[in-house]
Amino acid sequence: MAGSLNKVQLIGRLGADPEIKQMVNGKSIARLSIATSQSWKDKSTGERKEKTEWHRVVIFNEGLINVIQQYLKKGANVYLEGQLATRKWRDEKSGQDKYSTEIVLQGYNSSLTMLDGKNKSNNSNETSQTKSALPNDEISQDNSDLDDEIPF
Repeated sequence: MAGSLNKVQLIGRLGADPEIKQMVNGKSIARLSIATSQSWKDKSTGERKEKTEWHRVVIFNEGLINVIQQYLKKGANVYLEGQLATRKWRDEKSGQDKYSTEIVLQGYNSSLTMLDGKNKSNNSNETSQTKSALPNDEISQDNSDLDDEIPF
């Protein structure tokens, strides 16, 4: 095989409000918990079944983090593209090494699209700002402007 591909595409709902933190270097990081669900009808019982998977998403793009902080809340429906990454960390209590696999949005292969079409709040002014500030409700990033702020 000449190359490889590490790409994740998800459509799901935020299980909690986004978590924004400052890193040691002063840059921000956003963490999202995304739920994807599938449902089916059990052939033997005819009963409706559903299975939900939870995905950890980590975002390093400052401009995208500003948009997430301003517009995304628990329950928001989003489409995202990123890459899988596994990180190793040490559990403080047990001293054991632990591993977490996350979807990382960083670099030119990442994007986030808000699918709700409008903000779920009751503030109609806030909703119109969302639509005018985000044409097509999509924010993407390419490698030419990794450190640039989104101009709004």
